[in-house]
Amino acid sequence: MVDNRRLTQRSMAFVLAGGRGSRLKELTDRRVKPSVYFGGKTRIIDFALSNAMNSGIRKIAIATQYKAHSLIRHCQRGWNFFRAERNEFLDILPASQRMGEENWYQGTADAVTQNIDIVDSYDVDYVVILAGDHIYKMDYEIMLRQHVDTKADVTIGCLTVPRHEASAFGVMATDHAGQITSFLEKPADPPATPEDPDKALASMGIYVFNWKFLRNLLIHDMNDTHSTHDFGSDLIPEIVKTGRAMAHRFDESCVRASGAPAYWKDVGTVDAFWEANIDLTNFTPDLNLWDNQWPIWTYSESVPPAKFIHDERDRRGVAISSMVSGGCIISGTEVRNSLLFTEVHTNSYAVLDHAVVLPYVTVNRNARLRKVVIDRGVDIPAGLVVGEDPVEDAKFFRVTEKGTTLITQNMVDTWSAAQ
Repeated sequence: MVDNRRLTQRSMAFVLAGGRGSRLKELTDRRVKPSVYFGGKTRIIDFALSNAMNSGIRKIAIATQYKAHSLIRHCQRGWNFFRAERNEFLDILPASQRMGEENWYQGTADAVTQNIDIVDSYDVDYVVILAGDHIYKMDYEIMLRQHVDTKADVTIGCLTVPRHEASAFGVMATDHAGQITSFLEKPADPPATPEDPDKALASMGIYVFNWKFLRNLLIHDMNDTHSTHDFGSDLIPEIVKTGRAMAHRFDESCVRASGAPAYWKDVGTVDAFWEANIDLTNFTPDLNLWDNQWPIWTYSESVPPAKFIHDERDRRGVAISSMVSGGCIISGTEVRNSLLFTEVHTNSYAVLDHAVVLPYVTVNRNARLRKVVIDRGVDIPAGLVVGEDPVEDAKFFRVTEKGTTLITQNMVDTWSAAQ
C-alpha cells in the first residue's frame, strides 16, 4: 500500500533541550538555555517548535534535563493546543531513570535511546533530531524530501560558513553529490566545500533518520561501553565511515524574504544574545518576525498595550528605533535602539540605550543604562549608571570582553549594599 501522506505527517521532531548553556552565565542560573527569552516575547525553543509545526510536523517530543521548570511551564502554557484525537502530540521527556539507576541523559543520543518506547508509540517513519537552542526559520519538509530522494542513512543540516570560522563547529567534508566523506569535531584546519576553498560546511545539530535505522543504531550504541552516547561524537562519525550520510544545506530550506540572507544564530554567549536581540531593532532586520506565513508561535500573556507618558523637556516618554512589548510603561524615559520585553516599567529622567530588558523589570528615576542585558524581574535602583565606566561596572556586574554588561538582581543587591 502506497502511503500518500506528506513526509512531515510521517515524521516526528525530537527536540534536545537539556543543556544549561553555561556561556550565558547568570542568564541560565534559573533556566535552561532553550527557555531563555528572545525577541521581545518568545523563548529560544519557540523557533525549533515553530519550524516543526509550520513544516507540518505534529508529533513532537522535548527532552529536558537542567533546570527545566520554566521550559516545561512555557510549553504547557504556550504549546498546549495539540490534540491527541487528531493524532498530534507534544510530550515533555525529563530524564527519569527510565533505563537504569542513572538520573541523567548521558549524551544527546542517549536522550533518544531512553525514550525508544515513546518514539515507537508515535508510529512514525522518520525522526528529525533538533537542537532546541538556536534562532532560525527552516522548512524541515525540504530536508526530509532530500533524505528520502537520496536514500540516506542520515541527513545532516549544514551551514555554509567562512572556513576560518568553522573551527568552532563540527565540520563536514563532502563530495560533489553532497555525500559526507568525513566529519570532524572542531578541527583546527576545517575542510573546504567542493566549490569554494574559503567556505566550510558546519553542522547545525539537525539530523534526519529513518526511525527503524536509528532505533537499531541506538540499541547498538547503548551496549557500547566505549561510546559517549552522543550523535556528534559517536553515531554520526560511524555512519560516515560505514553508511550513507548526506549534507543538507541550510540555504535550500531557510525561510526568508526574497533576497534576504539565510539567518541562523547560536545566541550562546551574552554578547551574541545581546547582539541578536538588538539586531531586531534595525530598519530591516535579517530575521523577519513579522512574517505571517511562517509565524513564531509562543505563549502570549494577556497584557495591555504599551504606554508612553510625559512630554516635557528631559522628561519625555519616547522610544526610537526600538521594540517595546505589551504591558510596558515608558514614563518620562528616553529609549533608544533597545528591546523591551513584557511589563517593563521605566520612570522619569531614565535613559535606556542599546538595552535588552527582560520581562517585569523596573527602571527607577535617573538611571542611565547603555549596552546592557537586564535579567527578568530586576529592580534597577534610582540613579544607577551602567555602560559609561566599564572598570567601575565590573566591580558589581558582569562585563564581557566586548563591553556588554549583564545585570541581575543579586548583582544589584551587591551594588546597593556598597553604596
